[in-house]
Parts: sequence; structure tokens; C-alpha cells
Amino acid sequence: YTLPVARGFSRFGTFPIFITIFITGLVRGILMPAHTAFLGQLVPRSKLASAATWSSTNWQVGAVVGPAIGGLVYGFAGVAPAYSTVFIFYVMAFILIMKIRASGRLLSPSENGESMFSRIREGVQFVFRNQVLLGALSLDMFAVLFGGTVAILPVFASDILHTGPQGLGILRACPAIGAILMSIALTARPPVNRSGLKMMFGVGVFGICMILFAISTHFYFSCFVLLLSGAMDNISVVIRASVLQLFAPDEVKGRVAAVNSIFVGSSNELGAFESGLAARLMGLVPSVIFGGTMTLMAVGIAMKKAPRLRDLSLSKI
Repeated sequence: YTLPVARGFSRFGTFPIFITIFITGLVRGILMPAHTAFLGQLVPRSKLASAATWSSTNWQVGAVVGPAIGGLVYGFAGVAPAYSTVFIFYVMAFILIMKIRASGRLLSPSENGESMFSRIREGVQFVFRNQVLLGALSLDMFAVLFGGTVAILPVFASDILHTGPQGLGILRACPAIGAILMSIALTARPPVNRSGLKMMFGVGVFGICMILFAISTHFYFSCFVLLLSGAMDNISVVIRASVLQLFAPDEVKGRVAAVNSIFVGSSNELGAFESGLAARLMGLVPSVIFGGTMTLMAVGIAMKKAPRLRDLSLSKI
């Protein structure tokens, strides 16, 4: 979502692009906790699980449809119209958000006399004192950290499945398609009963999918496994978002969401690094099998060490 570099800055090379990407990441890091806290004030508590499902569905659809439309606009009209379209959508989102009026009013941190470091400490302490929150965030973090194969998909596509760029594009799209299909299913039947077991089941099947993908040499079976992994991962995403809304009071919800972004957001990049490093040290196929096995181990540890998460039913909260 970076803006194109103006012609006048061309003498600086790619440096303005990196600055723009840095600022964009900084803004998104602020937006995510604010969005989480905002949602909790707009939706009744009884509807939070459904709201989290719809939010996940919207995100998954945007993640698939957005780049596709952007690529078409870029290909047919050029870079300026493509990024101008993105800017227009951001303006529309800004106008719509400004029209929302949340019920009630929370004191700002400055009104409460809290310092920045005390706010950070309170958010971290709240997560670590709540077994359900800590278990849900940790389980999702380890699944992303050890179970990701996106970073090394190009190597699998070329060396194992012997497919070209078109096949690689299909492989990369399969997890998102699976997530969208599961999101649609969950909007009809939110996972509010035996939620903890469903989350652990989803993460466990995700780990098994990674192992099956590693040993597969058939393109279509690999696509199916990746699609299933995206569907199972989305179960975890929806339940984690619901737990975040239901177990964090409004006054600390933004801080808890910030801790969540550290847990899960950073694990995406660290997971890509882990995948590359493990593939270099262990070999391509063994490294993915190792990641899937570690994901299964994380599920086993969570079932034993986090009984409150294991026995969680969102419908009873």
C-alpha cells in the first residue's frame, strides 16, 4: 500500500520507498489495536463472536480480492491510477469511520495519569495473568511461527511439484481461499460451543496439513492440503479474536490487542525467517515436517497447561 515515489525524488533511489513502507507499518501497528478496541464498544457482548467472524471474513476477502483488483488496475491503467484507487478507498474508509459514534466514553491514558510504560506493562501483565488469553495467543503464535510455508513455497513449486509461476500463484492463493470458505461457514455457525477444543483441533489439523504438504509430490493434493490448512487456521483466528473481545475489558482492550499484534504479527516475519533457516540447516522437506511437528507439540502443551482454554465455550461467557 505504499505510495509511488514522485519523479522529483528519483535521485534518492529506493530510499523514499523504504521510508514510506516504514511509516505504513507504523500506522498499521497503531490501527490494529484501535480497531480491536473500537469493535468491542460498537457490538453487544452477545454478538462479539459473530462480529469477530464477520471481521475475519472481510479481512480474508480483502486479502484475496484487493491484490487481484490492484494488479488488474496496475496492468491496464498504470501505477498512478492503481495507487490513486487505493488512496480513494482509504479516504472512503476514513469518512465512514468518522461517522461512527461509540456508546459511552473511556478515559484516555493521560486523563488517568498513566505513563506510556505503565500502559505497556499493564497490557502485558493482563495477558500473562489470564490463562485463556495467554493460551490462545501463544497457540496461534507457535502455529504461525513453526507452521508457515509461504516463505519457501517458490522452492516447493519449482523443485518438488515442478510447476511454474502460474502453479505457484495457485499454491499461494489456496490458504486464503480456504480461509474465506471457512469464514463464510463460521458466519452461519459461529464457534461458540466447545470453542477451546475447536481452536486446538484447528491448530492441530493445521500442523498435520503442513506435514502432508511436505511429503506430497502431487500438485493438486498439495493445493487441497494448503486450502484445508487455511480453513483450519481461520478457526483459530476467529476464536482468538472472540477471546480478545470477551476477556479484555474496554479500558485495556487496545493494549491487549497491541500485545496480540506482537505475539502474532511478529511471528509472521520470524516464521518466514525460521522456515528459511530450517530449510538451510535441515533440508526443505524435513524442515516443514519439523515445523508441523512443533505445531502439534504446541497443541499438546496447550491442552495440558491451559485447561481453561481447553474447556472454553464462548456461549457460556
